[in-house]
Amino acid sequence: MKKTILSLVILAGLFAACKQNKTTEQKIDSLATAPDTTASKAKTCYVYIKDKDTVSLSLITAGNAVAGSLNYNFYEKDKNAGTIAGIIKGDTIIADYTFQSEGTTSYRQVAFVKKGDQLLEGYGPSQEADGRRVFTNLAGLKFGDITLSPVACK
Repeated sequence: MKKTILSLVILAGLFAACKQNKTTEQKIDSLATAPDTTASKAKTCYVYIKDKDTVSLSLITAGNAVAGSLNYNFYEKDKNAGTIAGIIKGDTIIADYTFQSEGTTSYRQVAFVKKGDQLLEGYGPSQEADGRRVFTNLAGLKFGDITLSPVACK
C-alpha cells in the first residue's frame, strides 16, 4: 500500500513538473512573437517651396492612422503652425488640422493624396461644423495647387 501511494505521489509530482515547464515555454514563445509596435511607425517629411511661400509637413504613420505637424508660411500672410491627426484611406490622407494663427487656435479639415512620392493638398468647398471647417464633399476635392515633395526629416 505504501508503495502504491508513494508511486502516485511521485507520478503526480512528475505531471506537475512537466505541466509547469510547458507553461513557461508558452510564455516565452508568446513574448517572442509579440509585435513591436514602435517598429511599425514610420516618419516622413515633405515640403513645398514656391517663391517666398513654404509649406512643411511631418507625418508619423502607424497602420492607417496618421499624425504630425503642418506649417504654412505664405509671404505677407499670417503664418499657420499646428498639428494634424487623421486616417489614411487608400492613397488619401484625411485629417483634422489644429493650428495657431494670430494668437488664435483654429481647426479645419485637410486632405492630401499621394502621387508617386509626392503629396498633393486637396481643396474644395467647406463649411463650419462643430467649431471647425470641414469639406462639404470629400469626393469632389481638387488636388494639385500645393504639391509637397519628400525631404529628409530634421
